[in-house]
Amino acid sequence: MALLKSGWLWRQSSILRRWKRHWFDLWIDGTLVYYPDEARGTYEERLLLKFHCTNIRAGAECEDIQLPEGGSRDALVMLQMQDHRVYLCAESEDDAVAWKMALDDAKYYPVYVYDPYDDSYQTVPMHDHHAVYTGHGYGHYGYMHGMPPVLVREDPYERRYGQQMALGMLAGAATGSAMSALMWLPCWF
Repeated sequence: MALLKSGWLWRQSSILRRWKRHWFDLWIDGTLVYYPDEARGTYEERLLLKFHCTNIRAGAECEDIQLPEGGSRDALVMLQMQDHRVYLCAESEDDAVAWKMALDDAKYYPVYVYDPYDDSYQTVPMHDHHAVYTGHGYGHYGYMHGMPPVLVREDPYERRYGQQMALGMLAGAATGSAMSALMWLPCWF
């Protein structure tokens, strides 16, 4: 996917309501990712605008909130997600307007890619990072004539802590039970 816009923005934390500066990347498929620094080593959060964002506001449209030190109300950008709000502050009013326009474009407009086999542009389906599409005639095991093959893969950004935590808790409980039985073993003999 192509990078639509990137740059520094201030983001208000959801718990303590403090402003912190982050590096933001907006991808053309509607994914907004922010990092602690410009090196992009590990991201802090990934927001899917096409799925979870219901409204985008900027400047005077934003509600009354505490501004970052030296910030202007005209530089605010608010993302209304399904279950929470994300408050951002740009360096200037012009930068906030540019971010709002880019966020709107990424949220509402479909993404087109060029298919050299058909010599045409095709719309990329939502959540396209879950599948890789190949053209007709691509020969591999299991290919049926007349059906375009679809190779499905997992999203590398999806975090699956729930399954790992449940297995870890189960392993901990089993280890604890075994250790407690061993601890009492000398008392019985």
